[in-house]
Amino acid sequence: MDAAYLTHKVILILTPQSWGKMLLAKHHYAIELAKGGNEVYFLNPPDNENWSWRGRKKRISIETLSNHSNLYIIHQQLFFPYRLKFHARALYNGLIKKQIRDILLTIPGKVDLVWSFDLGNLFPIEFFNKSTLKVFHPVDEPGDSNAILAAAGADILFSVTNEIIGKYKSFGIPAYFINHGLADEFTHSSNNRKIPDNQIHVGLSGNFQRPDLDRRILMQIILENPEVIFHFYGSYKNSHSNIGASSDQETKTFIDYLLRSGNVEMHGVLNTADLAKALNQMDALLICYDLKRDQSKGTNYHKVMEYLSTGKVIISNNITTYHNYPELIRMTDSRQNNDALPALFKETLDNLQKWNEGYLANLRSSFARDNTYKKQLDRIEGHIFDLIKRTRFEQNKNLIPEV
Repeated sequence: MDAAYLTHKVILILTPQSWGKMLLAKHHYAIELAKGGNEVYFLNPPDNENWSWRGRKKRISIETLSNHSNLYIIHQQLFFPYRLKFHARALYNGLIKKQIRDILLTIPGKVDLVWSFDLGNLFPIEFFNKSTLKVFHPVDEPGDSNAILAAAGADILFSVTNEIIGKYKSFGIPAYFINHGLADEFTHSSNNRKIPDNQIHVGLSGNFQRPDLDRRILMQIILENPEVIFHFYGSYKNSHSNIGASSDQETKTFIDYLLRSGNVEMHGVLNTADLAKALNQMDALLICYDLKRDQSKGTNYHKVMEYLSTGKVIISNNITTYHNYPELIRMTDSRQNNDALPALFKETLDNLQKWNEGYLANLRSSFARDNTYKKQLDRIEGHIFDLIKRTRFEQNKNLIPEV
């Protein structure tokens, strides 16, 4: 066994988010693993509303992605009602074992590694073969007991915050902090261009139907800065999103406000390359989540690394992972509310040249470039290789003669 473990492997990725236009960490890891010469199968979650008694070959199919070599999407239908997961978990577990067997039979060859981002514990990794290496990789805050139990059976754990790692200590498995990754599209020098005018442009990216945005503060910032153009890149319609959306009245009111604001431009979902180019045209970048409702609890966000890659100043609610990096992000001190964010935003824009000067810009972009998905996978691979070496030693230590 050499240190290049993550190559020429068959890898199954579990996640509650489907493949689609909006790419999150799990999608980017799938792409990078495929680039590394692995055969990667991305399992789309089942449709919660539809199930069928049809046979395996009619319920489960594999789609080849034309724009990504070695990367395949598995589409599936359950043969039982999904709601059993919430009302009869023991029965669900028994039935999902057969669904897992059917999925594995659909994949050509033996799966070497199961990589789970599945906080919903839809497909418990403990039900996969013991000889298969199992990675548990929570990139969101675990919200309930199912999310904690999802680590059962894992051989190793990686996460983007130390707070999340701490919640899985009882499992006694090796656990490591691996920051969010950066897609290659954000490292291209051709991105570095600015909108040619004298206005200030501020960018935001993400899913704007999320209920954990601090909508009150965000609307206040937009209202108090009419001379600033705010660019929203991401989902604001149900049809845009493959990662979940809220469509209640509060969300509709907020989206209507953005659409009616004269200094807001809604761009919708962009592919990764176009998003990288767009963010590089900004003068500043904004993050504004309500920490009391935030699914990440203000610990870390995928978008931070993308923002940092531009070198532009970032103005944000409090983020614990970057608490000791004031040069990278200008954030509020409070963990209770964002009342200080509008003033911080205005003060930053009043001194934009200072906060975007060359030293700080290079510091931000260099930090991001040290955290590409390729480099994160190299770090992960090193930890996995160490695990395999230790496991083999433990298994064979009785063969080592005593001195």
